[in-house]
Amino acid sequence: MDETLPTSAGPSEADVLGVLRGVIDPELGTDIVELGMARAVTINADGRVDVTIALTTSGCPLRAQIQRDVRARVSDLPGVSSVHLSWEELSPEEKATAMARARFNVSRNAPDTEIPATTKVLMVASGKGGVGKSSVTINLAAAMAARGMTIGVMDADIWGFSVPRMLGVEGRLGGSPEVGKIAPIEVPIGSGVVKVVSMGFLVDNEESALMWRGLILNRAVQHFCEDVAWGQMDYLLIDMPPGTGDVQMGLAKMLPQAEMVVVTTPTLAAQKVAVRVANMGRANYLRIVGVVENMSAYVAPDGSRHELFGTGGGDALAAQVGAPLLGSIPLDGAVAAAGDAGRPVALGEGPAADAYRDIVERIVTEAAPPVDMAGCSARLLTAAENALDAASA
Repeated sequence: MDETLPTSAGPSEADVLGVLRGVIDPELGTDIVELGMARAVTINADGRVDVTIALTTSGCPLRAQIQRDVRARVSDLPGVSSVHLSWEELSPEEKATAMARARFNVSRNAPDTEIPATTKVLMVASGKGGVGKSSVTINLAAAMAARGMTIGVMDADIWGFSVPRMLGVEGRLGGSPEVGKIAPIEVPIGSGVVKVVSMGFLVDNEESALMWRGLILNRAVQHFCEDVAWGQMDYLLIDMPPGTGDVQMGLAKMLPQAEMVVVTTPTLAAQKVAVRVANMGRANYLRIVGVVENMSAYVAPDGSRHELFGTGGGDALAAQVGAPLLGSIPLDGAVAAAGDAGRPVALGEGPAADAYRDIVERIVTEAAPPVDMAGCSARLLTAAENALDAASA
């Protein structure tokens, strides 16, 4: 008799793989069968089950936990007399596939947040500091609100918060007794409004240094997502910290519906670093809405343009990541002055203001239009329920 075949009283290979689907890799959050880590199963006539597990790395610190879980689950199957484990290591290609599968599953199992499903979420990101990402965030938000929209701004640059100053807003975040949540600070702009949440509203003064590690930073932005009564918004713009660290990955997991606007400057160095941010977003299944080139050229009072930082960075980045160039913001002295004064330049006149309004026009009409729920069955059901409530009141 072939010893690799199970007896009639023993489990089948499908039975063993079935219980192994209950073994979750604690780091990747997905079962070891789907990740391709359960490499082989052999069932012997004497009831011994041999299982080969391939780890992401041979020195994986979670090996003991996976081993205990595999043994416990397989041993519980009828007809199993013993469990023997062999260990291998995933190849680089297999590891990349496993990581991609884990990220995909995370993107489809996001936690509940207070951000409505009807809100278009745009992460404004950059590969490095100093490219004007916060200025772009604030001016896009102001220009959108000036069109009559309700815009949220989440200042996720916890260490380098600057949104309150650029919007000219002071105050402290307080609670909303009605819903037991934090109430964002609201800034009326034209016929619209900007709702703002920032660490700047939680510290005693603007010069306070936050010396927090990644876990605490992640917890802070998690509070911004889960514990703020955002209410209905057309867009939520998130001013991301520069780079591809803990906050970026944490937000990508919490907000898989988010899309990304990448900010760069004309310089080659900024463009090459910004590619990493786009790759991080795509690796987490975030759509890249487009690229904004900031500080593209200095516009002199006579209207002449001077490319002080070179040319072509925005076009090159857009071509490399396969996303449109949404627009270029000139190096206009009014931008910095407006930011220091707390009145976004997009609300005034001049080359930079015109450029911001053009970018917003492209975003809201073409690149990432607001969610239209007018004909959605969920919206119609809500309207019907409200009508019934009003009739019975």
